[in-house]
Amino acid sequence: MRISAYNAITQVYQTRKPSGSRATKRANGQDEVDISSAGKDFQVAKKAVAEAPDTREDLVAAMKKKYSGDVTVDPGDFADVLLSKYNGLSF
Repeated sequence: MRISAYNAITQVYQTRKPSGSRATKRANGQDEVDISSAGKDFQVAKKAVAEAPDTREDLVAAMKKKYSGDVTVDPGDFADVLLSKYNGLSF
């Protein structure tokens, strides 16, 4: 493969390296990484989601208490609600 052809292709597609983070090397031999503000925001959001519980135990307990007995549903009322929801949908 000729390098001139590669250069022409990269110019056509305007390929660039991602600019999300940059690795730089300091004079003292230590590496340093700069993370963009969007990357930092993503890290904060990801950490918050990871720390959040999968279920809201307080709401589950309240629902269990409220519906601990027998629950009866009138089939006609259920059908009416179902049809009203279905008719409200747009396809």
